[in-house]
Amino acid sequence: MFKTFFITLFLSVLVMMSGCDSTAKKEQQSKICPECHMPLPASNKNTAFVKQDSKITYFDDVGCMVLWAKENNIDLKKVKVKVFTNDTKKYEDAFKLNYRIDEKTPMHYGFGAYEHKTKNTIDFNEVILRMLRGENMANPKIRKQILGY
Repeated sequence: MFKTFFITLFLSVLVMMSGCDSTAKKEQQSKICPECHMPLPASNKNTAFVKQDSKITYFDDVGCMVLWAKENNIDLKKVKVKVFTNDTKKYEDAFKLNYRIDEKTPMHYGFGAYEHKTKNTIDFNEVILRMLRGENMANPKIRKQILGY
């Protein structure tokens, strides 16, 4: 009886300890947007980051990055800003990308980045301007104007 109990206990502990290494999962979960406090999606779609003084700050939405930079008096033109592109699926310089204004994004700001120029896109300077003016898809009047309903 004692021997069976010991073997069962040993096997249970062995099974629990042999679980997957969750280091990568914890690292992904630890990336929280400082503006809206939401976790970054695993797909990286619509995410961005700012690298300043060897510190990297991640954002779940391009709009969050613009608002955070404004609140923290950070000039986005003077730091390294990368945005995940929807067409090539990699991080690229935010100022070299084209942005659609009608995308579905985590915070509903609507700015989706594309490396290859497509019809009806704007540059990053225009994204900054529209975010600071509140002219994005999170604004019901602007959303109605963009989507045409």
